[in-house]
Amino acid sequence: IIQAFGSEELKQQWLPGIASGETIMAFAITEPDAGSNSHNISTTAKRDGDDWVINGTKYYISGVDEAEAILVVTRTSTNDSGRGLLSLLVVPTDVPGLTKSLIPVQAVTPEKQFTLFFDDVRVPAANLIGTENEGLRQVFMGLNPERIMGAALGNGIGRYALDKAADYARNRHVWGAPIGSHQGVSHPLAHAKIQVELARLMTQRAAALHDAGDPGSGEASNMAKYAAAEAGILALDQAIQTHGGNGMATEYGLATLWGPARLMRTAPISREMILNFVAQHSLKLPASY
Repeated sequence: IIQAFGSEELKQQWLPGIASGETIMAFAITEPDAGSNSHNISTTAKRDGDDWVINGTKYYISGVDEAEAILVVTRTSTNDSGRGLLSLLVVPTDVPGLTKSLIPVQAVTPEKQFTLFFDDVRVPAANLIGTENEGLRQVFMGLNPERIMGAALGNGIGRYALDKAADYARNRHVWGAPIGSHQGVSHPLAHAKIQVELARLMTQRAAALHDAGDPGSGEASNMAKYAAAEAGILALDQAIQTHGGNGMATEYGLATLWGPARLMRTAPISREMILNFVAQHSLKLPASY
């Protein structure tokens, strides 16, 4: 998004560090009353001289504790139908008026989740990404890569789980034979392998279409994300089952992945919203919302 819409100053300030991995920028769009319905965003940004002043709350924002800045989606105006017109602002994580509250979650996830409170947070006018009130279009440009990244994570979980399960099934012997010689063990793993491979191919296709600027990348990235989330949790579930009681042991490194794997069905977009997209845009069916 910064590469496509940011000023030269913002590109020089942030892109080298992000590209090298030295700099992390979090993304804040979700609110208590605005998830997929981003038009309901209520966090406001109002111009005051050479600054933007931000007020509002963001919810379930990942990795803020490790980030140097946050790309914040704000409401800067309202159209005639009452929908919010959005703008994107880069907000440093150490700016006065920004409060971070950790959200306790039961699932073990790579990133911590936070509620963010913006109380008269000021950032320079130069921190605006692109054109004021055009934030929704800018956000949409970043959605396909986000879907592809989510698909890659699902693929990775699935492949890891299958590798662990296959190795265990080859080496765990019961009644004088490896458990993998029994179809009750081998067939579910084979089925999961096929699903993971299909998801991998769909993810590669989506990435290739996105890189080529193909208009079909939206459909491909959504379907790849759906397929990879389902394949990943299927493979992990079967890997745990293959290990029996050991599947729950920390030593085997499977059960701790259940939270991230299950999360892939919900974030960064739920499978229901993906099905809505495919029905409406791929099959040309009437919109359901």
